[in-house]
Amino acid sequence: MKKTLLVVLMALIGAAFAYAHSEKHEGSDKFTKHFKDTLFAISEKGQVSIEILLDEKEYKIGRDLIGIVVHDSHDKDVEDAKLLVTVTGMVEPLKVREKGDGLYLAPSISLPKEGTWKLSISVKKGKIEDEVIFVFPDMLNKKMPAGKYDADSIKEKK
Repeated sequence: MKKTLLVVLMALIGAAFAYAHSEKHEGSDKFTKHFKDTLFAISEKGQVSIEILLDEKEYKIGRDLIGIVVHDSHDKDVEDAKLLVTVTGMVEPLKVREKGDGLYLAPSISLPKEGTWKLSISVKKGKIEDEVIFVFPDMLNKKMPAGKYDADSIKEKK
C-alpha cells in the first residue's frame, strides 16, 4: 500500500514538473514594456523581449543613437550578450555597445528615413539565441502602451 502510494505520488510530481517545463520558454509568461513611446517585441522563440528607445524623451540615450533594452524570459536584464543588429540594404551590421542594465546602444544616423525596411536584432548569450525583426514604417503605427505582454497577446495585435 505504501509502495503504491509512493509510486503514484512520484508519478504526479513528475507529471507536474513536465507540464511546468513544457511551455515555449522557461520563466515568466509575461515580458514588461517599460516605456511609453518605444517599440516592443517578443522574440521568435520567446527567449527575450526587445524594447527600442527611439529618442531622448523618456530615457537619456544620447544624440543619433537608438537604445535597445533586452530582457530574458524571467523579465531580467540581459547583460554581456552579443547583439547583431542589421538593417535592410546595409552591408555591415550596426556597431553596438553595451551601456549596462540590459541597455545597448547603436547609431541611428544611417537608418533609412523612407520606404519599407527591416531592423533585425539577434541576441546570443549562453542558452539564449533568438531574434526579433521590426518592419518599418509598419512598426511605428503599432506602438503599444507600457505594461506586461506575452507572445500570444503580441501575435493578436499584428
